[in-house]
Amino acid sequence: MPKKSSDAAGHGSWFGRLDRAFHLSVAGRGWRHAGELELMQRSMGFAALGFLTLVPLLIVVAAADPANGRGFAQWLGDGLGVSATAQQEIQQLFAKPRQALESTTAFGLAALAVFGLTFGSAVQVGYEKVWELPPARWHTMWRHLVWVAMLIGYLFLSAHFTLEPDRSEPVAETFWRFLVGVLSAVLFFWWSQRLLLGGRVGWVALLPGAVGTVIGLLGLRVFSRLVFSPLIATNAVTYGPIGTVLVVQSWLVGVGVVVFGGALVGRLLHEEGHRMAHMVRRRR
Repeated sequence: MPKKSSDAAGHGSWFGRLDRAFHLSVAGRGWRHAGELELMQRSMGFAALGFLTLVPLLIVVAAADPANGRGFAQWLGDGLGVSATAQQEIQQLFAKPRQALESTTAFGLAALAVFGLTFGSAVQVGYEKVWELPPARWHTMWRHLVWVAMLIGYLFLSAHFTLEPDRSEPVAETFWRFLVGVLSAVLFFWWSQRLLLGGRVGWVALLPGAVGTVIGLLGLRVFSRLVFSPLIATNAVTYGPIGTVLVVQSWLVGVGVVVFGGALVGRLLHEEGHRMAHMVRRRR
């Protein structure tokens, strides 16, 4: 009997040491911070406000670009990285962009601007929670409007870099187009954190978060190709157009997880780099 008790105590202490090691590790700190950040709930809010704000604005912007002939449905399909079948379902969902442009009123654009401010505020609060900063003052709301305007412009320009490559296109041209798209995304998310945080966090500290966000978006694109693409086709048959909307909304939730999660990973990497540098200096 004493031997069993001793074995149980040793077994328990082994699990205890493992649990403490996890909590002290980067992964453990990230898990705790994600819980404090309420990552999933915040991402669902991001998806709801993003769908309410970005979809109407991007439909209008895409319809105002007749030279390229690319509607919002094509943009969205390229962003998700879906197959041709799923692209057709999205195309049916947003079939009349020109009508949306003609029926847009000044009041409607003003309402979208208000929702855009709310969307920018939600992203800013998420970044502040990541870095554990106090809320910014009310007179910094202009940053939200600037950020939404730049986001629309960035999505408009990046749409030309996310097209599926033509088989006849040279490999070098495809590579450079991909590289420009990745670098522009890193710059945008790097600048976004700096702007929305009001310069309270340094550029160097924010760079890992921007890189992590872009890597996460590339992974989400692969995930979309494998999961969301067949879901759009099956949900369209089962539920009709609302099934496609549900998949798009789920994809936006994933984007929210990547945006806030990437910033959180960047903070953890920055802090871990500082800790390791401090340990090296102490050993010297």
